[in-house]
Amino acid sequence: MAEPLLNLTTSWFGTLSIAIFLLAYVLVIFEEATELRKSKPVLIAAGLIWALIGLAYTKAGHSPMAEAAAQHVIFEYGELLLFLLVAITYVNTLEERRVFDVLRIKLTERGLSYRQLFWLTGTLAFFLSGVLDNLTTALIMGAVVLAVGAASPTFIAVSCVSIVVAANAGGAFSPFGDITTLMVWQKGKLSFFEFFVLFLPSLVNWLVPALIMSFAVPKAVPPPIEERVRMKPGAIGVVVLFALTIATAVAFRNFLGLQPALGMMLGLGYLQIWAYVLQRKGKRSNNTDMVLDSFKQIERVEWDTLLFFFGIIFAVGGLGVLGYLTLANQFLYGQFGPTIANISIGVLSAIVDNIPLVFAVLTMDPAMSDGQWLLVTLAAGVGGSLLAIGSAAGVALMGIAHGKYTFMSHLKWTWAVALGYAASIALHLALNRALF
Repeated sequence: MAEPLLNLTTSWFGTLSIAIFLLAYVLVIFEEATELRKSKPVLIAAGLIWALIGLAYTKAGHSPMAEAAAQHVIFEYGELLLFLLVAITYVNTLEERRVFDVLRIKLTERGLSYRQLFWLTGTLAFFLSGVLDNLTTALIMGAVVLAVGAASPTFIAVSCVSIVVAANAGGAFSPFGDITTLMVWQKGKLSFFEFFVLFLPSLVNWLVPALIMSFAVPKAVPPPIEERVRMKPGAIGVVVLFALTIATAVAFRNFLGLQPALGMMLGLGYLQIWAYVLQRKGKRSNNTDMVLDSFKQIERVEWDTLLFFFGIIFAVGGLGVLGYLTLANQFLYGQFGPTIANISIGVLSAIVDNIPLVFAVLTMDPAMSDGQWLLVTLAAGVGGSLLAIGSAAGVALMGIAHGKYTFMSHLKWTWAVALGYAASIALHLALNRALF
């Protein structure tokens, strides 16, 4: 039986670690103002916290225990890194093959009214984020809204709120839709298909505020946009291989009992072979559009985001080793019970990123039913929609729709988003009560 970890919450090692973590997180929150990329402060924080852990355990004569704890966190991050590396590479390749550009043009040339576009972009954001991540989905749909809504600032502002809510809600019912659902699935807390019972609660989470906000959208038809874009050769093949890669990852978990990341890496092999085939064909036909360099798509991976995940996971994991997550577990789940605790975590995710919150819950590992694990997954996934800064989708849209979609324009509709949040939680508790 493994020795229990030291309780360092009352020592100066613990106090200093908490101070370092909070300072780093403040810098993350004010990333736009300081122009300091979010990965940098959390990398420093993670390194310093683990240095303090190593010092404390060495001083107590238990350095092997600290090493074993670090190895456990490295394993957790390694799985996540490999999975995301492949998923983001596929998304980059789809972008390079102009799949998203064609989608944008197809939507803008249909002659739809602002209100029809409001519902269409929201619906697509909801369903696309179940396969793509919510950030990529928000950027694609945001580009559509900005392209067709240049003459209507009201349409842009309201549609961006809808897209953020839809992208976050759509990611909550799919193991691939959000980093948090991915972490819960890879941890083995829920099976792949269990997540889909959250479909209706997630849909309601978006539909309630969308219905309210739709009355503020103009009924006029935007002026037509003249632009022609064609997908590059091999684009459909990449789409098919992406779907096959997801199926492979699911099969590795469900039928082979192996980590989904291994299936994703096999899927990266599919893409590499397809790129080789396209390169050979492109060189023979002297068609530069056909040539695909898959390694360049790997180079385009957003390393700031992946390193941010590293810093957060190691910093929160370090606080767990110090004993703080045990205290949080006793306070939240011991005193208030899992239902209130999980709903509270969702509300908190509007201010604090949902990734460290869910990783903290997974590290605390409270004894919960599948219904409660689904509840915390749903709450953390959609709770970030309450504020523009509560999710990567909201922050990204504020960046590309600068001055048109702002913190305050989102805050104007927070009450409607909150109604959707409450409705989705209530529907899950009623609809899936057999799982509790």
